[in-house]
Amino acid sequence: MHLAGTWFDAVTEEAVADRVLAALERGEGGRIITPNVDIMRLATGRGLRAAEVRGFLDDASIIVADGMPLVWASRIGRSPLPERVTGSGLIWSLSAALGRAGRSVYVLGGSPPRSDGGMDGAVKAASVLASACPGLRIAGHVAPPFGFDLDPDGCARVYTDVIEAKPDLVFVGLGFPKQERVIADLRAELPFTWFLGCGAAVGFVAGELHRAPGWMQRSGLEWAHRLAQEPGRLAGRYLVRDMPYAVRLLAGAALRRR
Repeated sequence: MHLAGTWFDAVTEEAVADRVLAALERGEGGRIITPNVDIMRLATGRGLRAAEVRGFLDDASIIVADGMPLVWASRIGRSPLPERVTGSGLIWSLSAALGRAGRSVYVLGGSPPRSDGGMDGAVKAASVLASACPGLRIAGHVAPPFGFDLDPDGCARVYTDVIEAKPDLVFVGLGFPKQERVIADLRAELPFTWFLGCGAAVGFVAGELHRAPGWMQRSGLEWAHRLAQEPGRLAGRYLVRDMPYAVRLLAGAALRRR
């Protein structure tokens, strides 16, 4: 399905997991991207950042809509996407599917190691996934410190650990676009591995962040829950930049339908 200049896969969350397992059986790796309104706004802009975002989308094996305005626009345009598919949902459905197949995941992200010696976010998330998904193998986990990607030595240590683990799938929860840059680097070294940039999903699984109630997710109000949690960081993005883009997206879909 074509939307805002990007081809989306009209698949359910369950179908994504089936595709990944089938590809692994064939010895094929890949990359899943879950664009939301903010990512689509960036991709349709101009300049180097827009080109970089479009490059991530062009490199994807599966693209699914993480944003109800995108799903609504597809329905208005009479080429409906079956459902919203989020990184926060896929981290569970993919782990369950890979567990049934006895395959492995690597968790990259979450809160960095604590000064008091407590577990970092990646350890917590990996433990929760292993307990909840019978058969799932944890190939490794790391919660790198903030700014690790700007330190060549620190970045090399993280990359080496992931590459040597040879996981079937890597959950990269570092936020956009950092996580997509990391995936782009790792894909060249792990051509038979699947990658999912999942943002805050590692924190949700670890219990460090709390996702919106189901009714808010279904009604397209999950952004309001996130905004209430982090108003200083997200107000400009959600209210000033993303909301006008979402209105234009929906209006454009309605005009094309007419």
